[in-house]
Amino acid sequence: MASPSCATSRYSGSSSSLSRPLPLLSSQSLCQVQFNHPLGLSLRLKLASGARKSRSHLRVFCHRDSKAAVVTGKSWDKMILESDVPVLVEFYASWCGPCRMVHRVIDEVATEYSGRLKCFVLDADNDLKVAENYDVKAVPVVLLFKNGEKCDSVIGSMPKEFYVAAIERVLAS
Repeated sequence: MASPSCATSRYSGSSSSLSRPLPLLSSQSLCQVQFNHPLGLSLRLKLASGARKSRSHLRVFCHRDSKAAVVTGKSWDKMILESDVPVLVEFYASWCGPCRMVHRVIDEVATEYSGRLKCFVLDADNDLKVAENYDVKAVPVVLLFKNGEKCDSVIGSMPKEFYVAAIERVLAS
């Protein structure tokens, strides 16, 4: 059997364009292609075709490299409560659109306050107990901690200035 031929897909988001060959799929194959963007965005395409040739599936995953580390219920005490610098924690859910907007702001804050503030994200769906301990009823919620104590919070998707003001209050206290 001859090998599948290749099609070429092009992405041109800037002056340079990325080009990757995309293999044409046989009836029992899986192909993954990843495009990386200079701003840290990447697009992964997973192409799968099952036993039925008439039913092929395309899954597209888009993710960004986050500046905020992931914290879980298991690592909560060590990373948040025992931290020697103030900590910002964003409670989010993977299905939450406004949480994605807050992620961008938190990434900017993590870069701007590097060394003075640690930034983390916690999936509230996966760590319900932690969310319940801090009365998180909806997402997104950003909590700020200093010396193991909750000091401030920002509820909902707000402009960056709201987060910066809360951070400055915690750093000044």
